[in-house]
Amino acid sequence: MKALLAQKREMTQIYDEDGAVIPVTILDVSDVYVIGIKNSDKDGYNATILGKGKKKNANKPEVGKYKKLGFVPNYIKEIRELVLEIDENSKLTVSQFKNGEIVSVTGSSKGKGFQGVVKRWNFHGGPKTHGQSDRWRAPGSIGSGTTPGRVYKGKKMAGRMGGEQVTVKNLEVVFIDEKNELLGIKGAVPGNKGAYILIKSRD
Repeated sequence: MKALLAQKREMTQIYDEDGAVIPVTILDVSDVYVIGIKNSDKDGYNATILGKGKKKNANKPEVGKYKKLGFVPNYIKEIRELVLEIDENSKLTVSQFKNGEIVSVTGSSKGKGFQGVVKRWNFHGGPKTHGQSDRWRAPGSIGSGTTPGRVYKGKKMAGRMGGEQVTVKNLEVVFIDEKNELLGIKGAVPGNKGAYILIKSRD
């Protein structure tokens, strides 16, 4: 398995050989380092810890922890079952991917704040006639009275929406810019501009 951390730059579009428009998300894959390696003998499982970026205002414990690296990473992610044939403090580059490769991306979705059941769970709302002018976007009944006399756990109700980990599979790499350390992926990826993204691919 191959993996790389990235930061979402923006969305744009390019044209293929037939002139068709391809929506593309530009990802910044610069300053990605292997900052830790775990193995099954010592830690009980195999994993690789990646770090991206450089933290501006790091405290003393962080500086001491990453003294060998020379800087404190701005974003850290542990990827289980990822075994790389390189040493700690090595830099990862975009050259490990190639055009046309199918990858999966994982990130945090945009936060929508507190939302009702129509937007959050796609409820169709109440009837718009028979005097129901104030119940169009209401959830309706949420449970029985005497039995069970409570609301079941997991009931779909209004609440905070978004800000959850989302994985999008089967996205295609459409261009690679090794000089500027940029990667172009067809389609949209989770998160807003500046969000950190994990790119994974299986050989």
